[in-house]
Amino acid sequence: MINLFILLLLWHFLADFPLQGDFLAANKNPYPPVNRNQVRDLEAIWPWCMGAHCAIHAGGVYVITGWWVLFVAELVAHAAIDCAKCSGRITFGQDQVLHLGCKVLWIVLLVLR
Repeated sequence: MINLFILLLLWHFLADFPLQGDFLAANKNPYPPVNRNQVRDLEAIWPWCMGAHCAIHAGGVYVITGWWVLFVAELVAHAAIDCAKCSGRITFGQDQVLHLGCKVLWIVLLVLR
């Protein structure tokens, strides 16, 4: 199980940092800073950017675990956590801890399956 956790952890950091990129990071936020010079029609683009970012995460979880239930769980959990961070309800550190906690939960669910 430790190997599985390491793979999920590595995938998380790859998907949350280099694979996210500046465009997704800026435009997945439904609550952008007022002075941001990004895409003008944010209402039309943020759900697509958030969805793409979360699907990248969920896709990796599916490839690593092979269980579609965890694909859906990661997709929903990642979106909820990132929306909470974007709205200022949680900090960046809390965001990362919650994401990593999800990986532990996915392993528990796999063991109990």
